[in-house]
Amino acid sequence: MTTSRINWLIEKQEGLADIHRESLEALQLDKLNALLEREHQRQGYYKNLPRHLDSLAELATLPFTDDEALAEHGGRMLLVSQGDIQRVLSDATSGTTGRAKRVYYTEGDCKRTVELFMAGLGEFVFPGSVTMITMPFSGPYGLGELIAEAIENLDARPLKVGWGKTYGELKQILDTQQPDTYVGMPTELLAMLRVCGKGSLKRALVSGDACPETVLDEIEEILGTPLWPHYGSREMALGGAICCPAHEGMHLRENHVIAEIVDEAGNVLPQGEYGELVITTIGMEALPLIRYRTGDYTRIIPGKCRCGSEVIRLDTLRRKGEAGKMAELDGKLYTIGALVDYKISRTDGGFMLDGIYSGYLDARQIVDACPEVVAVKLREATMSDGPMYKGKRRIE
Repeated sequence: MTTSRINWLIEKQEGLADIHRESLEALQLDKLNALLEREHQRQGYYKNLPRHLDSLAELATLPFTDDEALAEHGGRMLLVSQGDIQRVLSDATSGTTGRAKRVYYTEGDCKRTVELFMAGLGEFVFPGSVTMITMPFSGPYGLGELIAEAIENLDARPLKVGWGKTYGELKQILDTQQPDTYVGMPTELLAMLRVCGKGSLKRALVSGDACPETVLDEIEEILGTPLWPHYGSREMALGGAICCPAHEGMHLRENHVIAEIVDEAGNVLPQGEYGELVITTIGMEALPLIRYRTGDYTRIIPGKCRCGSEVIRLDTLRRKGEAGKMAELDGKLYTIGALVDYKISRTDGGFMLDGIYSGYLDARQIVDACPEVVAVKLREATMSDGPMYKGKRRIE
């Protein structure tokens, strides 16, 4: 088994000849101290933190940053001039209350993310292959555009499908363009496979939303190959951790991110224990964050990967609260083979489901799979239908 391409990436970006724990942690400490010094010299948001730490363990003594701080003080967190900003991403939507989070990227931030995408996609995207991308395309340096650039750099062809296509449109793409690889959200992929079939698809990278075991297992069964889950977020420039040929967790971009796992009280947990992922983005030029609480729950998988890499691996990411509940519902309801997609909302005594199906499905099957659903509205899916959520799935 070949070593993960994450090693190649870190060697290329940092000029390291050998990737092992000691060299990685020395690199992280150097970059963390350089960040603390930048904050002091530019009188940045973190200017009152120490200018130098003697060890990575001392990171645990620094305060956390949370969503509220990022939304309130994001502009003050910038460590570059406005003229250096190439992209701004916001979580503002029609339902957003309060101040929206905004994350800023330089051209260098975006370039290094493309290189990460090349490392992850390069495990299974080959010259001449065709990849359909159902992530959002939102202009220069958007997520879809960065993925497409990475695929082109691998001498493969990206199909810029984007969000929201109908099943009829997706079926036409499968039939006429013959893609062999898919990049997109997991439940959206499963819905397409249940309506359109797999066509020429052989492989898939899933990211951007939770992937319950139920969904993962059926996609792998239909495609006949293991899935390639990746993890990223706005706060780490869209790319964070990539899967390797061992398919045992996702290797973290450790030259860009220092990861900690903490319990509810904020205490750092040892490798192998589950808790909240906290990130320090030592590789971000525009808006580095120190001890940012992601709200994602996972663990660091102990030991060296079977691929031979010593770069740490994150296990499957989960959310708590409403996002976690949505993933739990998906895990139960997608055991029903005829269910294509659904929206769900809270109602008196439970949940109300509005769904589409292919084949045969009645309300009793829904309630049997998930007794928390107390009201059901169903109709048969048509080729004019498309994903019922635009973006991450959520309880309405």
